[in-house]
Amino acid sequence: MDKKIKWGILGLGKIAQKFAEDLQLSNTAILYGVASRNPYKAKDFCTKFKALNYYSSYEELASDSEIDIIYIATPHTFHFENTMMCLKKNKGVLCEKPMGIDYNEVKVMTEEAKSRNLFLMEAVWTRFIPAIEKFIGLLNEKVIGDILFIRADFGFKSDPNSNNRLYDKKLGGGSLLDIGIYPIYLSLITLGIPINIKAMARMTSTNVDSYCSMQFNYENGAKANLESTIEGDTPITAYIYGSDGRIELHSQFHHAEKITISKNEKKEILDIKYKGNGYIHEIEEVNKCLLNHKIESSKLPAKMSIDLISIIDRVKKEIGLNYEK
Repeated sequence: MDKKIKWGILGLGKIAQKFAEDLQLSNTAILYGVASRNPYKAKDFCTKFKALNYYSSYEELASDSEIDIIYIATPHTFHFENTMMCLKKNKGVLCEKPMGIDYNEVKVMTEEAKSRNLFLMEAVWTRFIPAIEKFIGLLNEKVIGDILFIRADFGFKSDPNSNNRLYDKKLGGGSLLDIGIYPIYLSLITLGIPINIKAMARMTSTNVDSYCSMQFNYENGAKANLESTIEGDTPITAYIYGSDGRIELHSQFHHAEKITISKNEKKEILDIKYKGNGYIHEIEEVNKCLLNHKIESSKLPAKMSIDLISIIDRVKKEIGLNYEK
């Protein structure tokens, strides 16, 4: 197939740089344009990652008729505004997680995309990491029987200075939206939607969570114990316990390259590498969808993003976390 998907990148921070590196690994993608409100930053990024064009406004990027899809990598609280602007310019969107700050934002975004017959997906890159693909297969095959409970954590020590976006409420700061989303997403693909959620958190002086502990209870009696924190380094591992054994997703579980299956007093270790920085796998999924004229991925459909933000909203309510508009 000769057609190549022309990508734009909106917001040029650290994650956008990793994404741009991986775009160059794709045979079906071209980095057509990049945009920053700082023209010097846009020009430097364009040169470094061999983009064809750069723009000093997001609107210019979204208005370029050549671009097929835009990857949005701005801070959390701008995802809604940026995505809606791109959709209204008739551009497909891959939006960094969390897609929106709450259920209402995600619902409006998904409805707008559907009404315009445009592609929209949340960039939960975890779903497309080869080891996670394998893990989902193991679950479907019931390799460890019925799932009884899971344990997953994600934590790192951040710099609590006033310039750090993780402590800035206006930018959607806190551990929950930034990294707590990963253990929550793992629980969603493993056990579905919980019937009951208990959560507690430690809040910063800026009123975002620096530590969050969650327990999810499910209709079949299964449990999920999840943690996120920006206060200290944690193992970043996940254990899934079943009636017939255990699966460990090794650190860092959200882009694991090693899985251990423990069953009948035997251990099987699977080494499953990802390419590049790991973003290439979601990039190729988007390319495939666009080349096949699909407006959502069957692996990460709109409903998954709606379910994910619905769970996050319930945790936010439990810990008293809210983001003013």
